[in-house]
Amino acid sequence: MKLEPVFSELLVSSLQKWSTRKVDECILSISVPVSKRDPLTILPLITEKHQFRFLWDLSPGLCISAGGHCQSLDLFGPKRFESAQRFSDDVFTRLIDTSPSPAFSEARILFSFSFFDQIKSNEKSINDKFSLQAVLPKWQLTAKDGLTWLRLNSVAQNPTDVRESIERLWAIREKINRSPVIIDHDIKENFLVDNCSNDWKSQYRDALGKGIELINAGDLDKLVLATRQLLFLRKPLDPLKLLARLRDQQTNSCRFLWQKNSDESFFGASPERLISLNQNLLLIDALAGTAKKGDDGKKLLASSKDLREHHFVVNSIVEQLLIKGIQATYASQPKLITQGHLIHLHTLIEAYVKEKSPLELVEALHPTPAVAGLPLNKSLSWLRALEPFNRKTYASPIGWIDKNQNSEFRVAIRYGHVRGHQLKLFAGAGLVKGSTVEEEMQEVALKFEVLRNQLNLDRINCSNDL
Repeated sequence: MKLEPVFSELLVSSLQKWSTRKVDECILSISVPVSKRDPLTILPLITEKHQFRFLWDLSPGLCISAGGHCQSLDLFGPKRFESAQRFSDDVFTRLIDTSPSPAFSEARILFSFSFFDQIKSNEKSINDKFSLQAVLPKWQLTAKDGLTWLRLNSVAQNPTDVRESIERLWAIREKINRSPVIIDHDIKENFLVDNCSNDWKSQYRDALGKGIELINAGDLDKLVLATRQLLFLRKPLDPLKLLARLRDQQTNSCRFLWQKNSDESFFGASPERLISLNQNLLLIDALAGTAKKGDDGKKLLASSKDLREHHFVVNSIVEQLLIKGIQATYASQPKLITQGHLIHLHTLIEAYVKEKSPLELVEALHPTPAVAGLPLNKSLSWLRALEPFNRKTYASPIGWIDKNQNSEFRVAIRYGHVRGHQLKLFAGAGLVKGSTVEEEMQEVALKFEVLRNQLNLDRINCSNDL
């Protein structure tokens, strides 16, 4: 294949850097600029439908799409954060970046954790039992500030591997540059639903009643009980079309996708940063307390119940950071944040950290009281007892680490899981003293209603009458 001069230079540079490798099986990471494109709409050009796919969408800020496997780790059981950090360190030690590129386009390892470190043994699929999945993708397309960069990660054991990688990169670059510009609204569609189950209501009502009993008896300070609603789709949905719609509906969130294969994926639009670590600056979102329907947020700010719930979350995060020797700063009172049609109490927590790995921080902070409860261990035991399903990756950490140890992890909420024709929507409510079954049922019903409306799910008979 005849290469353009710039790629000939890249080939020479790559061969030179490969020749200085410290290990036989190094990972070659090559990046080039491409025409301005949207990683969401271009994702089908860089991966096949049956392959692993990933989307991290903060557009108009950072947007990343990725696909395929270069290196990966699937893990069962405990010590998953420690194992994930070792995997990350090992991969980046073997990775040779052969081309200068903007910092935002660095190679990233992608991570998805389960909520619990041990998955219930009655799960049917082996994929359902993983407590950690980590992927260095084969392809990564990154866009920010009007620039778009394409990256290929591949194992190179000899000079022929290096040249073939350059040629593959060149071919995909040309494919992208020749592709028509697709606007995300061009790929939106309505998703037809044949049936929507309301079976969650009776089970959830009973669980809420027991949870409130535990709170009022003083056994727990807070408990966040989740439930799920099952919808049966007319045809399998394309999660990319769904996420394009969420851009309009969840502008202040991070839209995410983790697609295991063509048949199964989970997605969401998370407003909650578990951690963002950039050159030692740590940012964390404390998010707890939801306005009721028709409330513009004024009642929420004045609610002693919601303020108490929110302060539990803030204080727990700050205490966990102190245990790690990290002093955080934050406002004494929360502010309102709007996410789609929902309004929450929000506190931004900031700190400067040194000599702490990203996954050490993730392990320390997951799960926060915003998605579990307090005291933590007792809350987790009660969640297993009261929730009649496995959370799997709902409310769990999802995110990435780059080779400079910058990272961002979100809490996987505003969440759906699709497998074939089945779509499961997840939502939860935080119980503290002052909570009532009816109010929490209404809050969760509202969250389901908002999710369905944002996804524009048509022909639904999902009454929220309680």
